Amino acid sequence: MEAGVEFDWHTGCTVLARGNPTGRRGEIMAKTARFFDLTAGQIMTRNVITATPRTSLRSAARLLEHLRISGLPVVDDEGRCIGVLSTTDFLHLFEPGSLTPPPEEHGIFCDWQLSQVEQLPADQEVGTYMTRDPVTVTVDTSIDEISRKMLEKHIHRIVVVDEHTRPIGIVSSTDVLAAVARSRQVVEPVCESSTR
Repeated sequence: MEAGVEFDWHTGCTVLARGNPTGRRGEIMAKTARFFDLTAGQIMTRNVITATPRTSLRSAARLLEHLRISGLPVVDDEGRCIGVLSTTDFLHLFEPGSLTPPPEEHGIFCDWQLSQVEQLPADQEVGTYMTRDPVTVTVDTSIDEISRKMLEKHIHRIVVVDEHTRPIGIVSSTDVLAAVARSRQVVEPVCESSTR
């Protein structure tokens, strides 16, 4: 980034730093960062919570409900991302031909909220119901590419991985929308009056 320019992570804007590098006295100029210059590393949610293929569905459901999230990466013994479990995957339990009878009441109220968690089969594991071959990106992937992947794959979250395919973040559709909202914020120039 050019000298005298700083990026404000909260607003998603680049602003000219104090010290007035343009030489125009008493004026702080601001400019909005280009939306499509944003990357996964700038908008992702960190502190990723994961499950393993051997995690029970009941335990995973408790975790989703407790954290109020709608999905989590599934990792192998080396910590590499091998799948994703979402609340949608729980619906496969009750598909026609499934051995699991549907509950008397519908089991999902919203993206993160699961009901009747304790009625989920105790012997079923995440590896059976997770979505395999997850869509992943790196921290340098542009928000433009992330958005296209979400649309093409009809998904609401993408796992951000390191060079060893270990999850280091999650970009959700909410993160993308938040970045859109921040990029449209107008930062007003602040000027000092030369005469008082």
